[in-house]
Amino acid sequence: MPAWITGWDGLFWLLVFVSLLLFVQRRLHFELQAVFLILTRRRETALGLFALLFFPGVFLHEASHYLMARLLGVRTGRFSLLPRVISDGQLQLGFVETASADPLRDALIGAAPLLSGGAVIAFLGLHRLGLLPLATYFLARDWNGLFKACSSLPELPDFWVWFYLAFAISTTMLPSAADRRAWLPLGLVLLALIALALLAGAGPWMIEHLAAWLNQVFRALAVVFGISLVLHLTLWLPLRLLRGLLVFVPYLVGF
Repeated sequence: MPAWITGWDGLFWLLVFVSLLLFVQRRLHFELQAVFLILTRRRETALGLFALLFFPGVFLHEASHYLMARLLGVRTGRFSLLPRVISDGQLQLGFVETASADPLRDALIGAAPLLSGGAVIAFLGLHRLGLLPLATYFLARDWNGLFKACSSLPELPDFWVWFYLAFAISTTMLPSAADRRAWLPLGLVLLALIALALLAGAGPWMIEHLAAWLNQVFRALAVVFGISLVLHLTLWLPLRLLRGLLVFVPYLVGF
């Protein structure tokens, strides 16, 4: 790995894991909805089952918005955990109405599910699911050790309960487009401040004192998204196979 990447390996892996997670998550959601639709043959029932599956994550997502808004002194309105199809045809699993505030508070309210969900995923992945050794074996290319570690995971106490909660939360912790609406102006302000600092000659000081700390933050985020990616990959491939069987078997027997 080049030296410039080594110094920013946290950012590198964060971008890799986020990109892969976004792709796999979309495909997994498609497979889940397709399986529910094939089994029930009713669109409303399939969407209801899909929403019910992710209810713990939806609850944490919307509760995080609500609590952050209250903490920051922003007025809140309606709170719903019931799924509905919105104007653009997308499924909305829940919502919280909050009054518009300044860009900083709006950005924090929008990021609240990512902060709370990330903390829960890190705790469950590292302390309940025991996924840290998997990364060690993977980076060392110890495939035998990786296989043995994966095989022993279901033997952990309440493994499937923690796996389900981690999956439901990880797939709903990402902020929606509405949650991110205040990020652009805030990001532009931060970029402007960084540009002014660089023009003032503070670049070397920032690299010496802030770069290592910032990379540690990126590493922590990369761990969260890496755990989420593993959870999604674990379910995506079996669900894809299941959908194929549900489509192929009735055709084979002439139903």
